[in-house]
Amino acid sequence: MPKYNDLVPRFLKYVRKETRSNEESTTSPSTHSQVEFANELVLELNELGLSNVRIAPESSYVFATLPSNLPAGQEAKKVGFISHIDTADFNSHNVSPQLIENYDGQSEIKLGQSGYSLTPKDFPNLKHYKGDDLITTDGTTLLGADDKAGVAEIITALEFLVQHPEIKHGEIETGFGPDEEIGTGADHFEVADFGADLAYTVDGGPLGELEYETFNAAQATLTFTGKDVHPSTAKGVMINALKLAIEFENHLPSAEVPEKTADRQGFFHLLSLNGTVDEAKMTYIIRDHDRAKFEERKTLIKNIVAKLNEQFSEERIHLDLKDQYYNMREIIEKDMTVVELAKQAMENLDIQPVIEPVRGGTDGSKISFLGLPTPNLFAGGENMHARFEYVSVQTMEKATDVILEIVRLASAE
Repeated sequence: MPKYNDLVPRFLKYVRKETRSNEESTTSPSTHSQVEFANELVLELNELGLSNVRIAPESSYVFATLPSNLPAGQEAKKVGFISHIDTADFNSHNVSPQLIENYDGQSEIKLGQSGYSLTPKDFPNLKHYKGDDLITTDGTTLLGADDKAGVAEIITALEFLVQHPEIKHGEIETGFGPDEEIGTGADHFEVADFGADLAYTVDGGPLGELEYETFNAAQATLTFTGKDVHPSTAKGVMINALKLAIEFENHLPSAEVPEKTADRQGFFHLLSLNGTVDEAKMTYIIRDHDRAKFEERKTLIKNIVAKLNEQFSEERIHLDLKDQYYNMREIIEKDMTVVELAKQAMENLDIQPVIEPVRGGTDGSKISFLGLPTPNLFAGGENMHARFEYVSVQTMEKATDVILEIVRLASAE
């Protein structure tokens, strides 16, 4: 299989660009750094010779097309590849990656001078990478392989096809979007403008991941209004907003939290709690693969709020409950062609497909419900979103191979 000389330099260039999204922002994209990065991608894609390179007005995605080079009259499905440019809510300033060549699969990897290390004891997946070249953080930031590995792999595959016109392919669509990490990136994805018949997000983890089942997801924000008076005269008067918040938490099932669940088990996850006696705020995310159980979880939240509010003559707990995305399986299982194509591509490359439900979601969750079935392919990242993040160069190369093989299969149909 081909080697890609520009893949690692491209990836390292991307991760050094700070593009963290911001949930508190009211703009789209949520941060100016993402705007800058998108503009840089536009320049790069134009330099590679792609067509119709543009920033879509509603979604702020960077779209571009590699035209078909098939003989006149020969048609093929238009395949799309999508990844996101933002990084998660962890320090992403001054990312300084380090390259560990030919890792032995058992040694401790010191992360710069930070005092942190990657060890197989803490991270057993390291044992899978014996002989691989690993890119890690220096322990002070995240890496950004989620999802700049995907961005680099897609663009490297396009570059390879441009450089090898003898490889025949149909039309290929690409999209690079903002704000996936805060759940809003694909809200306004322009399916018709994108133009693909089937698509993939390249946003998964280890080698072989092929995912078409995600959580159903919602977010609950609760505001507790207290009554703060001096403790000396508080009897029968004070209402402690913080204690109300604790009471709410105690009504939720204690075992249904991320740290006690796995596989298809859903959960309630307390993301934040802050405030004073006078006012407190809590934010939860609610997750379940099963749509009926997902609705039951939201109903439980509403019922607890109603029950606690009954203690007072006025509403003291205000609930803002919003759905975020749904399980893409509902859409994709109606026609599994897009999954079977990727599965065949991996098997052709002697990669074992790992088809498991995602305990999370991707932009593909929303895009699938917008009418474009979009499962998720591996991009290579491990321990994403924090200082222990790393990626294998060889896995990134194989992800690029899979993209090219999907293109070949789609063009041959």
